[in-house]
Amino acid sequence: MNERSVVIIGLPESGKTTFLAALWHLITERDVETTLKFHTLRSGETSHLNEISARWRDAKVQDRTAVGGNRLVSMNLKDAAETPVRITFPDVPGEAYRRMTEERDCEPEIAYTLQASGVLLFIHADTIRPPKWVVDEVALSKAVGLTIPAGQEVPWHPRLAPTQVQLVDLLQLLRSAPLDVGPRRLAIMLSAWDKADGEGLSPAAYLNAKLPLLAQYLRRGADEWTWRVYGLSAQGGEYDAIESGAARKADAEALRNLDCPSTRIRLVGGAHETHDLTEPLAWLME
Repeated sequence: MNERSVVIIGLPESGKTTFLAALWHLITERDVETTLKFHTLRSGETSHLNEISARWRDAKVQDRTAVGGNRLVSMNLKDAAETPVRITFPDVPGEAYRRMTEERDCEPEIAYTLQASGVLLFIHADTIRPPKWVVDEVALSKAVGLTIPAGQEVPWHPRLAPTQVQLVDLLQLLRSAPLDVGPRRLAIMLSAWDKADGEGLSPAAYLNAKLPLLAQYLRRGADEWTWRVYGLSAQGGEYDAIESGAARKADAEALRNLDCPSTRIRLVGGAHETHDLTEPLAWLME
């Protein structure tokens, strides 16, 4: 069996675990056509996938991956040529990637997984932190009647950097020792696409408009990424909160009542739309 490794990276709450949950459901249910298909079970490695997939079907918010709770999950699949392939994903908390950009620190076991040949970069399309300009902040403060104390310094922290700055830094770290393994393929997943596609932009146009620094970095090709961008709605709507006794949401109830839960998945690449979450994985493995 061919062994392939794909690393899933992204800042906290960018949709990584939801993607894995929806993918496992899609693979095991086999109710819509996919590029990669289920092959065999592998004993002892599916409990985590089964758990998050069940929460996905129940339209419940996923528990956040615990810091220090790094795990590898594997799926035994077969490609269009019926060739068996095992894909391994590290399910790593977003805080680990944030620590890389803020503290220049990476745990050895995470560093090992980050040498995968294919990279899925998750970006929550609805929570992008844009750049802020001092003159705009001063003008806004004056407009709402806030006084600006003279000479008062505001401490800066790397976490205050715009989203695109953090992401470019993260990708550059992957092309630096000891993580560099040469040119790689990169699939950018703009998650929560259902909240972004109302602007009428394709995923590529959305990347250019909302994350121009990241788009320019990739187009320039200095780090030799071969890349594609997708819009992804893996949830399909608003989910019920984790807290017990929280009000059930109408969106979540409607999702639970679907005859075929797999159809709530939307993957948009340019003008092409599909339910098939294995499509970017197959491209990463080419």
